[in-house]
Amino acid sequence: MKENSLAIAFSMLSFMMTVIWGGPLLRVLRYFRIGKLIRVEGPDRHFTKMGTPTMGGVMFILPVVLITMMLNAVSLLGGNFDILGKTVLLPLLVMLGFGLLGAIDDWEGIRGPRRGLGMPALTKFILQIFLAIGAAYALKYVLKVPELYWPGFWVPFDLGNWYIPIAVFIIVGMSNAVNFTDGLDGLAGLIAATSFAAYGAIAIYQEEVFLGRFCFTLVGSLFGFLWFNVHPAQLFMGDTGSLSLGAVLAVAALMTGQWLVLPLIAIIPVSETLSVIIQIIYFKATRGRRFFKMAPLHHHFELEGWSETQIVQRFWLVSLLFGMLGIAVTLV
Repeated sequence: MKENSLAIAFSMLSFMMTVIWGGPLLRVLRYFRIGKLIRVEGPDRHFTKMGTPTMGGVMFILPVVLITMMLNAVSLLGGNFDILGKTVLLPLLVMLGFGLLGAIDDWEGIRGPRRGLGMPALTKFILQIFLAIGAAYALKYVLKVPELYWPGFWVPFDLGNWYIPIAVFIIVGMSNAVNFTDGLDGLAGLIAATSFAAYGAIAIYQEEVFLGRFCFTLVGSLFGFLWFNVHPAQLFMGDTGSLSLGAVLAVAALMTGQWLVLPLIAIIPVSETLSVIIQIIYFKATRGRRFFKMAPLHHHFELEGWSETQIVQRFWLVSLLFGMLGIAVTLV
């Protein structure tokens, strides 16, 4: 009960910090004209969002880093990285690493030579793999996390040499999955907050206290970000936020050993990714025909006539239900 109360308290603190500094950050982004460029192939209604400030992921990344480091200042100053590293340091480094990669991608798309496009996809993918390999090795050999919990069994399975490629696939895949989800006002932030709340609950149940606190701190900060990101959005998280959120969500799942339920808890990002894969395969197999009206999946429903608010709310309801299902499966 005490840990639940502390997790909620940290969530409230991060929410207030994010809301307080969100306004000044928004003014800075507008002053330097760090605005989103809308791609031509997107739905027509999105052209009204042209120029909306982006790189908003900084808004929730910095409060989470600041709060987490302050709460663990004693461990840091005392050099006690045993506790800090297992529960805090790796997620923080992954968040900063993928956030920096996303920030470079956002900047390239705004002011770089590939204006409107961002970093070349292959370059970004290779850098994601390198970051994920580092995280995977830290999970297995430094932190020695449980490699896999099968539902109904509380003895972790040893995956041996398979763990590294599996972990890399999960981290890179989820990073891109949340990136695909980030296409409507409030969608990625709301879905990510729900997923982190689910894994925060799982971590606390498994007595991984510091990881649970970290997840709920991030939930609060995401709610603070959503204060500015709900429709009509005043800013977008950009790749700065979406790449880091997906990667950290994957790391949280891997640290608990409960990554088999990640497709349930992150049902919307997984569905968005599958819609893109299906669209590409079907398009090539049929020589130009489309399975969906547009991919990722949320664009399909936009073209079906759903409003932006309807899509976000309905996707969130699905995410919430599957998040609860994911928690239930881990408690079997």
